[in-house]
Amino acid sequence: MKKTPVFLDSLVTDMLRLRAICPFSWRVFQFRPISCEPLIIQMNKCTDEEQIFDFIERNKAILSEKQVGCAFDMLWKLQKQKTSLLKNVEDVRDHPQFLTLHNLATNKFKLMNDDTLVNVLHITQRFDIKLLSEFSSCLADQRLYFSPLMGKIADIVHRNLETTQDLSSLSVLMVNISSLISRHFQQQLVNKTELLFDTIDSSEVNVATRITRFLRNIKYCYQPLLEKCNNVFLSNVDQLDLDSISKILRLYKLLQFNSFEFIMMAKKKLTEMIPLCNHPASFVKLFITLGPIAGPEEKKQLKSTLLLMSEDLTGEQALAVLRAMEDMESRNSHLIKRVTSVLHKHLDSYKPLELLKITQALTFLHFQRKEFSAKLRELLLSHLKISFIPTEVSFLVYAISLLPSPHLDEVGISRIEAVLPQCDLNNLSSFATSVLRWIQYDHMYLDSITGKQLKLLQKLDHYGRQRLQHSNSLDLLWEELKSVRGNTFPESLLEETIATLQHFVDEINYINVVEIASFISNTDYLSTLLLDRIASVAVQQIEKIHPFTILAIILPFSTLNYDPPQRDEFFGTCVQHLNSYLGILDPLMLVYLGFSLATLQYFPEDLLKSIFNIEFLSRLDSQLEILSSSLSARVQFHLMELNRSICLECPEFQIPWFHDRFCQQYNKGIGVMNGAQQQIYKMLAEVLGGINCVKASVLTPYYHTVDFECILDKRKKPLPYGSHNTALGHLPEMPWEPNTEIVGSRLPPGAERIALEFLDSKSFCRNIPHMKGKSAMKKRHLEILGYRVIQISQFEWNSMALSTKDARMDYLRERIFGEVKS
Repeated sequence: MKKTPVFLDSLVTDMLRLRAICPFSWRVFQFRPISCEPLIIQMNKCTDEEQIFDFIERNKAILSEKQVGCAFDMLWKLQKQKTSLLKNVEDVRDHPQFLTLHNLATNKFKLMNDDTLVNVLHITQRFDIKLLSEFSSCLADQRLYFSPLMGKIADIVHRNLETTQDLSSLSVLMVNISSLISRHFQQQLVNKTELLFDTIDSSEVNVATRITRFLRNIKYCYQPLLEKCNNVFLSNVDQLDLDSISKILRLYKLLQFNSFEFIMMAKKKLTEMIPLCNHPASFVKLFITLGPIAGPEEKKQLKSTLLLMSEDLTGEQALAVLRAMEDMESRNSHLIKRVTSVLHKHLDSYKPLELLKITQALTFLHFQRKEFSAKLRELLLSHLKISFIPTEVSFLVYAISLLPSPHLDEVGISRIEAVLPQCDLNNLSSFATSVLRWIQYDHMYLDSITGKQLKLLQKLDHYGRQRLQHSNSLDLLWEELKSVRGNTFPESLLEETIATLQHFVDEINYINVVEIASFISNTDYLSTLLLDRIASVAVQQIEKIHPFTILAIILPFSTLNYDPPQRDEFFGTCVQHLNSYLGILDPLMLVYLGFSLATLQYFPEDLLKSIFNIEFLSRLDSQLEILSSSLSARVQFHLMELNRSICLECPEFQIPWFHDRFCQQYNKGIGVMNGAQQQIYKMLAEVLGGINCVKASVLTPYYHTVDFECILDKRKKPLPYGSHNTALGHLPEMPWEPNTEIVGSRLPPGAERIALEFLDSKSFCRNIPHMKGKSAMKKRHLEILGYRVIQISQFEWNSMALSTKDARMDYLRERIFGEVKS
């Protein structure tokens, strides 16, 4: 029977505790034999394992830690001298005296220096990797993730990775060393895990959970491995309890990995637990796990039960409930009041990161109470004054910026300035967001911007540029950028970031292309060099790219309205790679994918017909029930936009329009103009010859909203509304027939209908006046509906050239009538 060597946790814990208490080496006080050389010399004369084991049996009572280490050395040297056919690792490992040697090592643990200890672990791992994984867990239990010993364990794993076959033990090591390893080593571990995954039993839920946790630790949403882990979870539903489901869903959320099947399974199983959880601790865990994926009835039941228990919540439980309510978008005033009452009692005991989470959640839930906000601000400032860790300082400042009156005093500003040289790009981006929010508040409420704020922004810009310029590889740069949302970067820093990415453009490959594409999507910054490279990598290395990541690759092209040189080949390759997965693709992802391609005027018939069928729409309805209300609304809106686009641009597909009721609900509040729109409305009335010659906030067929509409006859004379049936406020009861000339046939001969659209900065790329995808799509649709479309950007309208009313009136005449004032 195989003996499993174990280093007792208690001894390891004692050793680590003693090392922490005694900064000097207490080993010098241990008594040793006067000379241990004779025994080591005797060992060195041994020519096989049996001689060493005999030696151990005879001398086990007097062996020192150095001699124990030597014994391990000798056993491994003898193995190395043998050919592969003669090696007898298992015989050595199962020998009774090998267990004796392990016990001796355990007893001498505290006396070994780090080098001897790691050497013993290294050699023992050759015989059984499980020992090394257990030792790494002992270090992890002591939160020693960054200790030199953990670093040496990582080195051992790296050197022996090729021969490692025990995925269960390797998964433990992967989690424990994940904070220390390079991106290259991370990828090696991912590749090794893929190779070994099929060797484990399909019931190994713990191994699958550890692999998922490792991917979360290294922030790598690697679809192939996550799908394998997800299949293990789905195959072992009966093994999953509340704790394990909670852990898996939390990891999926952090990895942004979506599994509709797992969520539906979890929802069913957790719903069955509602009557069984009658203790606050277990019910809170059920609330925070089930709440975000529950249907309306289950949410109502959860909230009513929690209200009854709310007074018994601990501070930790109250925070967990608050964050779950944020995920659920639940603004139940009674429950918020009860939970914040508990939070207020425990506010002094929360750590800085917890205070940030409280601030974010209450801001999102629109909770306002002066006394609570004042106490929160006071605590955040007190933590800020003593903090010196850049990440902590950045999120404390960010939390303060979310509160009413987000000012920082001199001490707060000096604290930011003190940590700037040590900040990474993520910290700098966070600081910039906070300072810009501060500036916006001052400008709005105090009508002033202080020099200190601008000076701080300049310093942030300086250190950001410096950090970018010192980057010498895309991998190292990406370690800092992957946690940054591109839309939070200040303009100048974003420009430098894109320039740096362009410098490393040749390093974009199938491994990082998805992450780079996602980052660019969020920046709204059009870099044709980067997008062309992304398209090229996708075309050339499509077989190495997971099909479920295709949406992320296509998204920047759709958002930024850009066709790469090999447009048809690029889109065709991506869609072809997806075709065999259409039946199992996450419903949300398929809707977003169809919409993104439609924005680019690319309409793959198989993909679209896989969306517009009863079976898929039924699956989508089931998924919408478990989404937050805002995400559900976004998905439904994209489905409507896709439906509209197909009806207008591809009537030959004969896909019916079925969004009347949705659009009527969505457009209930249409027609209210702000001050700027009222001003433009009056100018257009003057230009066109009367208020009855222009309509505002017009609904077209298929429910596009036009800012302003007018009609010119064949002599370019404005036609007043009301004299004939030309208004487009309502659709007919029956859908439009394919190929019907929707608008033009209803106008007098030679007349034209004009749509005037005023586009704000969100309609354009951040770096150049290039119209983004959705605005370009709307222009196409309005033209199909028979409009001549005039799009006016806010940059043009607010320019110096149009700074007077007369200049604007002349501009409108020129755009509408083609008149140029002499």
